[in-house]
Amino acid sequence: MSAYCFFDVREVTDRDKMEEYKSRVFKTVADHGGRYVVLGGRVDAVEGEWKPVTPVLIEFPDMEAAYRWYNSEDYRELKELRLTATKGDAVFMEGPVAVA
Repeated sequence: MSAYCFFDVREVTDRDKMEEYKSRVFKTVADHGGRYVVLGGRVDAVEGEWKPVTPVLIEFPDMEAAYRWYNSEDYRELKELRLTATKGDAVFMEGPVAVA
């Protein structure tokens, strides 16, 4: 079952670090079988109070692959770079789930 990593980058606090992150992260995602589905763009909140600022959605073959990427040695330094350069949220989700 596919898995999705959803990041909402609410604020960039260090643009130089984010530029370095962006120049290197795409290869790590691809190397772990992932692909970007959403990378920024228009967001229209139609219900509730949640208003994503910069959405990023990455698809992996399954939850195990998503965690292998997120916890991998090749992403470790980049993750720290992102965490020190931004304020945001992240969730991992499985799907799609069959509806009977």
